[in-house]
Amino acid sequence: MSILRVKAITKKEFIQVGRDTFSLLMAFLMPVMLLVIFGYAITLDVNKIRTVVYDQDKSSESRELISRFRDCGYFTVEAYLDNHLDIDSNLDSGNAFAAIWIPRDFSKKLQARIDSPIQIILDGSDSNTATIAQGYILAITEEYNAKFRGVRAVPLVDARIRVWYNTELKSRNFIVPGLIAVIMSVIVALLTSLTIAREWERGTMEQLISTPVKTSELILGKLIPYFVIGLIDTLVAIGMSVFLFDVALRGSIVLLIALSSIFLFGSLSFGIFISIISKSQVLAAQMAMIGTFLPAFLLSGFMFAISNMPKPLQVLTYAVPARYFVSIVKSIFLKGSTLTMIGVEALLLVIYAVAVFMIANRKLAKRIM
Repeated sequence: MSILRVKAITKKEFIQVGRDTFSLLMAFLMPVMLLVIFGYAITLDVNKIRTVVYDQDKSSESRELISRFRDCGYFTVEAYLDNHLDIDSNLDSGNAFAAIWIPRDFSKKLQARIDSPIQIILDGSDSNTATIAQGYILAITEEYNAKFRGVRAVPLVDARIRVWYNTELKSRNFIVPGLIAVIMSVIVALLTSLTIAREWERGTMEQLISTPVKTSELILGKLIPYFVIGLIDTLVAIGMSVFLFDVALRGSIVLLIALSSIFLFGSLSFGIFISIISKSQVLAAQMAMIGTFLPAFLLSGFMFAISNMPKPLQVLTYAVPARYFVSIVKSIFLKGSTLTMIGVEALLLVIYAVAVFMIANRKLAKRIM
């Protein structure tokens, strides 16, 4: 392999990228936009549950119960209703997610130490939010019950829960690191998927074929500029995660960058492979989106737990490199993991990167011959 020939191809590609305003915008602006949009838009935290109240009792006891819902930080009381028929209209229209109905004899039964049921209606169209809201409701009502129950029974099992790595249980702390993997896999593959296809469309590929440049030199020369761009994007994404989204980086940034480089090389090689087999920039871009975004978003464990997927899909996730990189990024960010702790994922990324590069090199050689 000639370093001079690789350098020449690299210089040519840098000039080509510099003249392509669209590629530059996609390379530097799109990752920032996607990280901001997804980072703020995607959240699994359940708070500010819109609630309406139908209080028939209007006693100090009912007002205290309502204030407990209002002051806990998870429920926001949108309206106080005068008719139980308004509950249906508020839930149907989406103005409220929960409705609290306190009966007329609520306070009398409490003072007489008699069971005093209240009705709480939840919108089950969002089952995840409804399930979490149920947990909040049970905790609030149990705390309120203790005031009238008197002496609490001593529990036989005293569970004291301590959360590690994400003590505040904020979904942003594990969503944002995962977003870095998803966005990087899409952007770099999309950029390199246009390189070889662009040469075919412009008729310059035949000129490259006639030169002494070997296929491996051609691929490396085209990869290096986009590798530099991808590395800059990765550093920007890490900086935004730490300083904009306030996600603590507990592990080694050097280790994170090193493993990110391996993932970038594999993703870039995959983009080159797509560009080789498509020969069309439009088709290459479509294949890159389908082959990177959907698997990275759905099958990497970024949003949905792999253990909850059907067995065939669980097997399929082993072929998705973003699965390993998402695990690596989350572990380094949240757990401060070292290389020995994530060695298996790192090794699989290396195998993937080398394998895809060799396949791309072999495929391009067949096209040139």
